[in-house]
Amino acid sequence: MKRLPGLINRQSAMGLHHSSSSRSGVAWVLLLICLWTLSFRAHGGGPRKLYIAYLGHVKHGHPDNVVASHHDLLTTLLGSKEGSSASVVYNYKHGFSGFAAMLTAEQAKQLAEFPEVISVQPSKRHTPTTTRSWDFLGLNHQMMGSDMLHGSNSGGEDVIIGVIDTGIWPESRSFNDAGYGPVPSRWKGKCQVGHDWGSKNCSRKIVGARFYSAGVPDQFLETDSLSPRDHNGHGTHCASTAAGSAVEAASFHGLAKGVARGGAMRARIAVYKSFWGLGFGNTATVLAAIDDAIHDGVDVLSMSFGIDENSFGVLHAVQKGITVVYAGGNEGPRPQTVRNGAPWAITVAASKIDRSFPTMITLGNKQQIVGQSLYCRGKNSSKSSSGFKGLVVPVSCAMDILNGTDVKGQILFCTMQPGDQDVFQQASQYVQDGGGSGVIFAQYTTDLSFTALDVCQGIACILVDLDIGKKIASYMDDASSPMAKIEPARTVTGKETLAPKVAMFSSRGPSPDYPAIIKPDIAAPGVNIFAAKENSYAILSGTSMAAPHVAGVVALLKALHPNWSSAAIKSAIITTAHITDEHGMPILAEGLPRKIADPFDYGGGNINPRGAADPGLVYDIDPQDYDKYLRCTIIKRASVHCNATGMLPVYHLNLPSISVPNLRSPVTVSRTVTNVGDVDSVYHVEIQSPVGVRMEVDPPVLVFDAKNKVHTFRVKLSPLWKLQGDYTFGSLTWGNVGKVVRIPVAARITIQDFYADVA
Repeated sequence: MKRLPGLINRQSAMGLHHSSSSRSGVAWVLLLICLWTLSFRAHGGGPRKLYIAYLGHVKHGHPDNVVASHHDLLTTLLGSKEGSSASVVYNYKHGFSGFAAMLTAEQAKQLAEFPEVISVQPSKRHTPTTTRSWDFLGLNHQMMGSDMLHGSNSGGEDVIIGVIDTGIWPESRSFNDAGYGPVPSRWKGKCQVGHDWGSKNCSRKIVGARFYSAGVPDQFLETDSLSPRDHNGHGTHCASTAAGSAVEAASFHGLAKGVARGGAMRARIAVYKSFWGLGFGNTATVLAAIDDAIHDGVDVLSMSFGIDENSFGVLHAVQKGITVVYAGGNEGPRPQTVRNGAPWAITVAASKIDRSFPTMITLGNKQQIVGQSLYCRGKNSSKSSSGFKGLVVPVSCAMDILNGTDVKGQILFCTMQPGDQDVFQQASQYVQDGGGSGVIFAQYTTDLSFTALDVCQGIACILVDLDIGKKIASYMDDASSPMAKIEPARTVTGKETLAPKVAMFSSRGPSPDYPAIIKPDIAAPGVNIFAAKENSYAILSGTSMAAPHVAGVVALLKALHPNWSSAAIKSAIITTAHITDEHGMPILAEGLPRKIADPFDYGGGNINPRGAADPGLVYDIDPQDYDKYLRCTIIKRASVHCNATGMLPVYHLNLPSISVPNLRSPVTVSRTVTNVGDVDSVYHVEIQSPVGVRMEVDPPVLVFDAKNKVHTFRVKLSPLWKLQGDYTFGSLTWGNVGKVVRIPVAARITIQDFYADVA
């Protein structure tokens, strides 16, 4: 008979031995098999995975008592204290109650039935999603102390921005703490040491640093270090964008030369390393970071990655007074790709700034054309490397056709079509590996240069539009030995570059999880952003770069208006945003084709920091109201009764936007505004109704004085047609002398539920 694993040990422990009677021996074996089977079932068979158990608000006074309650729960489930201790990966005990534990699917199912447990979900994998950008937004570092946003708070010196990311490189000049005062006394964080991080790596600038490696697969830890140090570069770039100190004469090999600094240059930084290697993180590590950030006393959380839509951790952070800023995702321009759609956080789209990097290409017939690149010739490059090179044009730049093409010392010319992003990267790598000189990509009108730097190390990767591409192709047809010469890129800033524009890659709304909430909330610079990376500087793109721009503005607003809620700050940012560019033209959104941007591209518009400092009116929300409208989206357990049918639609939440995704009959919503401007003010409404919708506002005039600081108004939206339609957009604006308080409006006329809009 095969022995069951552990059976002999159990017998010895119980003092059991085989008798001479075979019947008696078999009986004992069968009894032990039954006991083992029952134990196995009780403890849940199958492989273990990392699960997140959420228990709601902290119900015990001391964190140790919260942890003890978690172990009591797991001991009941698993049958022993030892099993409980072995299974727990993280305890969430400060801002909310919960834990991450290794459990089988059956154990997770059983745990979800405990009355004190709100939800049990698998831990999911998450991945992370400047010299000019702050000038473009109107925040010139030389104006420190001379305007409203900078004048009274010295760049947000006592505001603490928590950055949950891949860590930080403390030796970077962007984190110099010269001239800083003591760390705010309210700070309760710690400086967690590691093998390449000592206590002195924290400073008056980097006030705290933690890392979270438990629950992360070994293959990601092996390429990193067990410390808060950033070996990826993403976290350092984001932190310096939000709050980097001023660094004069910074550049990327001569490009983007200027003063590198963050928006809130004097704000402090707290680091929470939750992502490892090339960017692996999960729900468990992120929640642990959020829980500690609540305890430590951060004011702002900058989170440049995607997370579960119903993130209870972020909700608790907001309810504790922390403003949370999320990246919206890099899956645009497809609709319904925006991530981080929860209404309690600020979700950020990426826009382009008024800086370009024109690159001169001279053809063999002396014709000169201009593309865009980040190409910069190395110091050791010879004259021969900068001369004319042969032009090679294959039938296609797809790898199966390109393979075997001789590109050594030559320039490859490719024409790209929509969806050819992989071809861009593969062809660039092929030229690099084959000793080529460069690649010229002719593409549809958009800016994909945000990917060029990562795949074009040491060669010239030039982007041109299809019109320029046809000129190059025509020259190559006529020339017996086509040649070209590529000059290094140069930096051009100012109004000759059309900006802002919503970036091609920026994820678009509507939110698939919360269609009654307009997302993203705001757009901010996220294309070719110059910021710190290790001891140098790099140009990166993504909504990951846009989010810390907003986090920096939030820090300045918190310093200027310390009593404002997170909702008030979010309102100020959305209602004062720009919807036109520097020439007064509507902001465009890159796509196929390029179009005028709408609220699903950029929310309220492109961020306007100085306008947000003095918005006039704000749409405020009691943080507890989020529970009233969205509690049922957080509860995942069938045994908990959640009266979703009795809840008001989310569009009744006092957000600085209105979205009605199923408009069939007239709908009336209320909004409440608080005067934060001149005491005696009169605001008149201006209505721009969505196409097919009649929008009425009552009352049309709001009068504020010392006794009447808050007013409620009603908005009635009525469909003019009966059809299964698509979203149309409008706006509602309150204006008085010098103030414009604008919110976006979206509505979709429908005639039935669950209508597949695929034709």
